[in-house]
Amino acid sequence: MLKEFKDFITRGNLIDLAIAVVLATFFAPVVTAIVDGVILNLIAAIFGKPNFDSVARLKINDGDPIAGDPPTYLEFGTVITALVTFVIVGFVCFLIVKAYNKLLAEKEEEATGPSEVDLLTEIRDQLKSNNG
Repeated sequence: MLKEFKDFITRGNLIDLAIAVVLATFFAPVVTAIVDGVILNLIAAIFGKPNFDSVARLKINDGDPIAGDPPTYLEFGTVITALVTFVIVGFVCFLIVKAYNKLLAEKEEEATGPSEVDLLTEIRDQLKSNNG
């Protein structure tokens, strides 16, 4: 059982998962900074507010002013803000992953040498020149 546990802990998938969790932990503030610092400020410039929290509120209870109970609202604007933020965060993550994949593809293209057909053509041409 101890050997199985050691195999489980040292397996590559577990280490990869741990690294992914650590990177995701530190990646979240980057996405938050892009969304809060750039995109929501653009929304504030266009609509006058960085969120929709106070846009759609429906009072369902006046509360009790004597007891100090505040009114109760259905806050649809908060839901709209959460949905818009989710879409924006998803789009920013999409753009980052797309840029990363493009960078990775360029590195792979640089790393690859001549194709198999190119090598065979070169060998053929050398054999022709040596025999000719």
